[in-house]
Amino acid sequence: MQALLDDSRWKGRSFNGQWQPAGQTAPVTDKSTGEVLSQIGIATPQDLAEAARAAAAAQPAWAETAPDERAAIFRRAAQLLEQHRDELAGWIVRESGGLRAKAEMELKSTLTTLNASAAMMGEPQGLLMPSRSDRTSMARRVPHGVVGVISPFNFPLTLAIRAVSPALVTGNAVLLKPDPQTAVCGGVLIARLFEEAGLPPGLLHVLPGGADVGEAICTDPHVGMVAFTGSTGAGRKVGALCGANLKKVSLELGGKNSLIVLDDADLDAAASGAAFGAWLHQGQICMATGRILAHERIAEELTQRLKEKALRLPVGDPSSGKVALGPVINARQLQGIDAIVRDSVAAGAVLHAGGSPHEERFYQPTVLGGVAPGMRAFDEEIFGPVASVTPFASDDEAVALANRTEYGLAAAVMSRSTSRALAIGKRLKVGLLHINDQTVAGDPHVPYGGRGASGNGSRIGGPANWDEFTQWQWITVRDAPPPYPF
Repeated sequence: MQALLDDSRWKGRSFNGQWQPAGQTAPVTDKSTGEVLSQIGIATPQDLAEAARAAAAAQPAWAETAPDERAAIFRRAAQLLEQHRDELAGWIVRESGGLRAKAEMELKSTLTTLNASAAMMGEPQGLLMPSRSDRTSMARRVPHGVVGVISPFNFPLTLAIRAVSPALVTGNAVLLKPDPQTAVCGGVLIARLFEEAGLPPGLLHVLPGGADVGEAICTDPHVGMVAFTGSTGAGRKVGALCGANLKKVSLELGGKNSLIVLDDADLDAAASGAAFGAWLHQGQICMATGRILAHERIAEELTQRLKEKALRLPVGDPSSGKVALGPVINARQLQGIDAIVRDSVAAGAVLHAGGSPHEERFYQPTVLGGVAPGMRAFDEEIFGPVASVTPFASDDEAVALANRTEYGLAAAVMSRSTSRALAIGKRLKVGLLHINDQTVAGDPHVPYGGRGASGNGSRIGGPANWDEFTQWQWITVRDAPPPYPF
């Protein structure tokens, strides 16, 4: 079986339904070793403008394509992913620096998303509205036209496909700008799936590029909606540009997510969940457990258990299959993590484990105790493998600490009393709440999104996909025009 990602097809090229030579290129690297794996084509704002015009021209015919024909393409894409699963997992491990288990999570989520998109074509796409007897009144869902998708590096496949797939199946054309650091898994892979599955040319354009290309997506008159996933700082700029250009925008941004561990919690389960939430994929997840709020009666013991776990977890190249943490995405991110840890220790936090880079691409799993408001580890999104423990004395204090942030993405509460945990959880200002679990969880079948600095309250996933990627159109029908008194 020929490799789906054989780079003889896409090396140094861009995708508009066909692979075209790109004017600029950038290296594709193994994040653990620095080895150059291939070259990707890099887009310019002019490339974006041309792609937007082509997408707008191709979209109307796609919107008129029968639902079952559209669904079949997405089922074929899912089948192709299954057939090439081992190959694709290897690319995710090397290009994103994730463990094989993390790669499998992305592939499973993508498979579910593709099949769920196909199933959308069997769902109602409008409503019959109340009306007078001489008139039929309907509301139907219609596509925006061209949707721009700007996706990040950390879960490149999952966080791109969750917008690309429902946007396409509901009749839109898509301009996808993956992060150049992971443009194969976040862009080329998706292009190859849909190319082989038979998506008509011109409907999907893959445009890795810099901030100038992202800005062009937000300002181009052919683009009706932008779906952005990334940092809150970049999201503010995207929101401002889309607002000025009267575009619908979906913002999925950062988080400072709290796991509240009550005094009656199972400490083994709590330590396991906290470690997973803080250190999975080196903490480079918007839903990562950024704060571990532990009741003062158990905070010291929980911290000790986290320390023991941190000291046992090996760090290194995930391709080896022998490590628990892989590399941080780049040197700048590594330096930023280390600066937050050092500044927090200088402010009074206690370093129990880790706290320093491991070789030039890795950061050790780190445990900080005694973290308090005002310290960078408490206030800022770290996006690194740092477990920060803050004690609290009462349920009210736990709620106040968890809500002491501009973010509002995810939270979790652990307790043997689900009613007590849920009572606390209902007071937390978040879009995602988990009782007796940690903060990192996602499911393509459910609406996903945050509030405050974590997003603009929009949702992607499940029934929310119709809300995001289409808009209402009201239609009335009469047998004959009525008389009017003018």
